[in-house]
Amino acid sequence: MVQNPARRTALVDAAVEVLARDGARGLTFRAVDAEAGVPKGTASNYFANRDDLIRQTGRRIHERIAPDPAEVEQVMRAAPSRALVAELMAWVNRRVTAERTGYLAMLELRLEATRRPELQAELTATVRETMEADARFHLDSGLPGDRTAVQLLQLAMTGLMLEQLTLPGVVPAEHTAALIAALVDRVTADQAKPSAPTP
Repeated sequence: MVQNPARRTALVDAAVEVLARDGARGLTFRAVDAEAGVPKGTASNYFANRDDLIRQTGRRIHERIAPDPAEVEQVMRAAPSRALVAELMAWVNRRVTAERTGYLAMLELRLEATRRPELQAELTATVRETMEADARFHLDSGLPGDRTAVQLLQLAMTGLMLEQLTLPGVVPAEHTAALIAALVDRVTADQAKPSAPTP
């Protein structure tokens, strides 16, 4: 059967919606067909099995939540500073709001990965690669903070994302900007201190 790439993308996008709304158990070929508005049996013609559907859904989620290179270029026109780091973290936080479905689906996939070793291995590799790329970008751009600081920022932002998506009342939206600014100040504080004199 000749497959239509546009239809495949539409099916995977529908799978993201189903995953975010109904969780991994709700991610079935029938549910994807219904979400995409296509005849029953369509999804089963595009994916070898449910594991294949889950894997391709994970890849699509990462495509959807990846930053737009043009937006990155625009933001990075400012001089490297702690204020710019805070703006980058706030920008990441805004993307969570803008692509809420994608991030919710990713959380569902992470939970499913605890029960599927192959999925866990694939997600681990993907997230490690993303984190390493982010660290290289941060360091190569001359932004304040060493590799440890970057990792702390990444982990803290993941925690904030989790709270906002699952229990938004824990961290009120009006407090988020101040918390992010404080996070950046404290995590990169060592970078602002003068070096100790050499004896």
